Amino acid sequence: MVDVLRHDLLIIGGGAAGLRAATAAAQLHPRLNIAIVSKVYPMRSHTVSAEGGAGGVIKSNDSLDEHIQDTISGSDWLADQDAVELFVREAPAELLQLEHWGCPWSREPDGSVAVRPFGGMQKERTWFAADKTGFHLLHTLFQTSLQFSSIRRYDEWFATRLVVENGRCQGVVAIELRTGQIRLISAGAVILATGGAGRIFPFTTNGAICTGDGMALAYRAGVPLKDMEFVQYHPTGLPGTGILITEAARGEGGILVNKDGYRYLQDYGLGPPDPWPRLRAMELGPRDKLSQCFVYEMQKGRTIQGPYGDIVYLDVRHLGEKKINEKIPFVRELARKYVGIDPVHEPIPVRPVVHYMMGGVHTDAQGATPLPGLYAAGEAACVSINGANRLGSNSLSECLVFGARAGRAAAAFAREHPAADLAALEAQSRDEERRITTTVLRAEGTERVSTLRQEMQLAMESGCGIFRDEASLQETCNRLARARGRFMRLWLDDRSRVYNTELVAALELDFMLDAAEAVAYSALARTESRGSHQRTDHPQRDDARFLKHTLAYRTGGAPRVDYLDVAITRWPPAQRVYGG
Repeated sequence: MVDVLRHDLLIIGGGAAGLRAATAAAQLHPRLNIAIVSKVYPMRSHTVSAEGGAGGVIKSNDSLDEHIQDTISGSDWLADQDAVELFVREAPAELLQLEHWGCPWSREPDGSVAVRPFGGMQKERTWFAADKTGFHLLHTLFQTSLQFSSIRRYDEWFATRLVVENGRCQGVVAIELRTGQIRLISAGAVILATGGAGRIFPFTTNGAICTGDGMALAYRAGVPLKDMEFVQYHPTGLPGTGILITEAARGEGGILVNKDGYRYLQDYGLGPPDPWPRLRAMELGPRDKLSQCFVYEMQKGRTIQGPYGDIVYLDVRHLGEKKINEKIPFVRELARKYVGIDPVHEPIPVRPVVHYMMGGVHTDAQGATPLPGLYAAGEAACVSINGANRLGSNSLSECLVFGARAGRAAAAFAREHPAADLAALEAQSRDEERRITTTVLRAEGTERVSTLRQEMQLAMESGCGIFRDEASLQETCNRLARARGRFMRLWLDDRSRVYNTELVAALELDFMLDAAEAVAYSALARTESRGSHQRTDHPQRDDARFLKHTLAYRTGGAPRVDYLDVAITRWPPAQRVYGG
């Protein structure tokens, strides 16, 4: 017998998008019974690791149209322009709301909110709290959520299946990790806010919890994953750890140099090394182009050989100790702790690292998916405002804007469609318990979680990296198919139920294989180069055939890949130009 818990609105994920959805729903409908299910305590959600800032127009020398244009150009024209327009209009109000809730934004000498430049932005519009913005933003949202008695949290619960009945989502099946008990949580509407899937790659800034859970849950329920081929590499990760050296370091004036001490970005159409500041140029180019330039330097033999592969240097020494301590103190702390150097006196070794998934669960601007009753927001979702390449600092604002929108829309749906059909839902939860018992906790098997996870990650790194071609992508697809087959022979040492971390790792691997499959097959089908998707065998952007979103549907074999037109409003496709 599976225990049943009932709520009006259920949110999966306790990070920025999930907490903002919960507070928006609670404010709009105070009597709504809201639940947040999170596999970690909310303050351990991956939002806490965001360093640099959140984008929003606030200064008199900036404009909404300029932010819109930067975002669309940065996306290589794959963003839906109507979604971008509403996002840019609503972002400043969301950031001001955080101010009123107590977020300690950094200040100018006159007391106004400070902003810093970020890559791909032609104006300074990134709000920040030193270089621990995600930490302070998440604290603010979490503390605010505590004032709503209608919000209940299920911390350290792991959602494993959406329950769908009568053509709509009516809840989830989840494991209470403390006891190992499988529970049915019914709800009138469900919001997926589970973050990204960076852990499908071996070298990533993403925490261990970023395993694409929400993406896979929706994918298995028949909802398409959109634009999954677009995986963002951040140009400045710490070798050996994957820890991010925030774009704020470059926003404050840090420069990238090769083994000769040469500021190499000037060779790649990103502008001459003019005196600082120079926006939209050099180190403040978009992340996809900076990561590609690193590979070009490596091919020319101008990078530095390190113990964890090739690197270049991020040099902030010229900023001086006072500015480093004031504006990017966490960068100094990370460099000291993890590579044993003080950036006040030495340059920081860096290399590109997987950072963000532009793709995700297909939604509209209200967060609604094609499955009634199911919504998604944050990195788990694809609205799309990011297209083929996300601009730095748009992601935190996206969590706020679309988290709030999804919260309000899902709350309205839940009020009109209370959860029903409990007998059918209970049958699905029993099916899920049988699945976990027979396919993951089986009494015999030969394959190990760590072995299959490494195989998946190496396959993704070799075929779906910064540069791709048909042969490497096809090989990745083949390797993933073999890994999926081997997963059916999995063996766990620990087959108990109480706090079984090996079981959680196995279920996460199951989800990651789905997300990896969607990335690889979507990339194989897109025979052009656009933004973060660079095909060496198809080096040009092809608007005639591929000014479209990719939609990957789960099948019994390889995913079915369809396409959806991009929404164009006022900005017709043009060439991306930076540095001039």
